[in-house]
Amino acid sequence: MTYRQSSALLQTQPFFATEQQRLALARERFFEEGTRPSGLVSEGVIQSWYRCMQAHRNPNEPTSFNTVTRNRVHSVLSRNRMFLDAATDELMRLETMLAGTACRAMLTDAHGVVVHATRSTASHDRLLQLASRVGVNLAEESVGTTAPGIVVRTGQPCIVRSAEHFFECMQIIQCAAAPIRNIHQQVAGVLNVSIESHSFGFDAASMVALHATSIENRLLQAQSREHIIVRLQTMPTLLGTPMEGLAGVNSDGMVTWINGVAARLLGVLQVGPWTQLSEVFGLKPRELAALTRRADATLHQLPNGLAVWLLAHMQCADGAKEVFSLGSHQEDAQTTAEPEPATAAPDITPASPTNLRQSELQLVERTLAEYGGNVSKAARALGVSRGFVYRHLNRPPPAPADVSTP
Repeated sequence: MTYRQSSALLQTQPFFATEQQRLALARERFFEEGTRPSGLVSEGVIQSWYRCMQAHRNPNEPTSFNTVTRNRVHSVLSRNRMFLDAATDELMRLETMLAGTACRAMLTDAHGVVVHATRSTASHDRLLQLASRVGVNLAEESVGTTAPGIVVRTGQPCIVRSAEHFFECMQIIQCAAAPIRNIHQQVAGVLNVSIESHSFGFDAASMVALHATSIENRLLQAQSREHIIVRLQTMPTLLGTPMEGLAGVNSDGMVTWINGVAARLLGVLQVGPWTQLSEVFGLKPRELAALTRRADATLHQLPNGLAVWLLAHMQCADGAKEVFSLGSHQEDAQTTAEPEPATAAPDITPASPTNLRQSELQLVERTLAEYGGNVSKAARALGVSRGFVYRHLNRPPPAPADVSTP
């Protein structure tokens, strides 16, 4: 359809009969008339077209995907090991979910290089077979306008349909992509779903965004060591789902990162290395430490007045979750049949802690004193490992032969 035919169609009806007509007019205006096709395609696509033109690319030129070598594959996988580990479970779910479709899900790193792709039973997707190899660069500089390429450049989710691709040879592809951010709020990678020679038969953009959020939440927690992870939402049933807010609090009682959901609930755009726990959550470090020993969510009012449900746990250096708990006498009786110490526990009144690490240390020291210095009993009472106690006391654990429980 020519520009004049498309213009005549606009005069006879206010809406386009097909998506192809809309995209044909957009390309006519941009590539032939040199005018901005606002309202016909998204701003992200328009800006991508401009960048491709500024790079002196031609929409009619042939496009080929870069050659992938064994060394390149090994290098890209090694650089993104933590990222891939965080995404493994979600990628397996996506592969099962998409098994009955002609779609492929691809995970790229922060530069647009493919690090994982799901399999497809479609026999006609020859272009996608080339594009979905580990090591292939899907960035804008390599293959022009694509959804993952735009996300790498802008950090914003997008969908690119057929003729919205800059290069004509790519117009048999439709793709939807969403960013995955790390604890520094930088794009760590992109989740993309593509289909060849067909249209999506479902809301691909929403599905990709949901699974990208799930991967992001796993990555944020994996990158946090010796942090308390706080989960929050206005409904307790949403905790543990991609809809939950997440925040990381370090040993100094500073909120070092939050995810997008938490940012909206807390009413803050971002947090920095000096963002106080009390400023964001209205909690003192010792109050947060106490929350980690609760198995159920707690209703809490934020400084902005919003009431949310909170769950908290300690993320240890080895990636395990240690619940920092005082325990109860009943739990102590279940874990050990030994009687409580006959002598009264000394009265220890520590100075008020100034940060989360001091609060934890004082709690460990007080519990050790109550159990006569017995690390095993103190660890059971706190609900943590003996290694956790030794780490907070800054002394190495004894050799295995010397560890005993009187």
